[in-house]
Amino acid sequence: MTRYQIGELARMTGLTVRTIRFYSDQGLIPPTSRTVGGYRTYDGEAVAKLKLVRTLRDLGVDLPTAGRILAREVTVTDVARAHAEAIDAQMKTLRLRRAVLRAVAKGGEMELMNELARMSDEERQRILDDFFEEVFGPYELDPQFEQHMRSVRIELPDDPTTEQLEAWVELAKLVQDPDFRASVKRMSQQHEERRRDGADMSPPADNQMEAFNFAIAQAREALEAGITPESDAAREIVNRVNANWAEALGVPNDERVVERLRTFSDFADPRAERYWVLIAKINGWPAMPDHSRERAWLRAAGQPLG
Repeated sequence: MTRYQIGELARMTGLTVRTIRFYSDQGLIPPTSRTVGGYRTYDGEAVAKLKLVRTLRDLGVDLPTAGRILAREVTVTDVARAHAEAIDAQMKTLRLRRAVLRAVAKGGEMELMNELARMSDEERQRILDDFFEEVFGPYELDPQFEQHMRSVRIELPDDPTTEQLEAWVELAKLVQDPDFRASVKRMSQQHEERRRDGADMSPPADNQMEAFNFAIAQAREALEAGITPESDAAREIVNRVNANWAEALGVPNDERVVERLRTFSDFADPRAERYWVLIAKINGWPAMPDHSRERAWLRAAGQPLG
């Protein structure tokens, strides 16, 4: 049977003589025999074992585990599966760290971003569930509306973009903001009152959506033209929006429709729409239009005049 000395093994396996001697001293690759002069020699099986250990080490498997494989205490398959899962976890952590660092490089809050990024899916959802429990809990809302709101899940991917991570941080801060919570509770109370009074809480009809889009377009044009909500030009825009909403709602055009709409959930707080914009960005949904600036302008321009 062919025997190899350590120098020959080194050339055959690509390992250093020092490394092979260390593996031998550790009992991983014991010598097959020794020469008359006391030099260690190894057989073909030792060559195969050394190549296996080299491969395992290249893949990050520690020596004790490699030794257990050589001793047939565990299989390569089991070790490979466990090691792959460990690497998956490490990669997820590294990807999150990368996203946090990139977001911080853009001016984000490092400690807050790191804390929120490291949360599990359950911990992230708990923040949202706690929000709904406070702002919906005390009120009797339309069941379909409430179920829809509560069913939305936070699905931050394992490899989030900087924008997704920034959106999650903004959303977490938003739903924990006492002022926003108080605002949504007021909307919930109004929802309950309108429902109790027999109002139709189903999604708006097409003509109402057209009126909403008209109002948003009018506000956007005003913003682009630099028209302030306090100006006479803003009064003219509000009058047009009033007339269009009055027709859609089937109510008299008494020049106070926009003012009344301020008490409805759709106009009560522009941050409510921002909530959905952030959810879509986090979950990788198609981008949702952000009308928060237009809503804010309409809200200010719809204040009682004179």
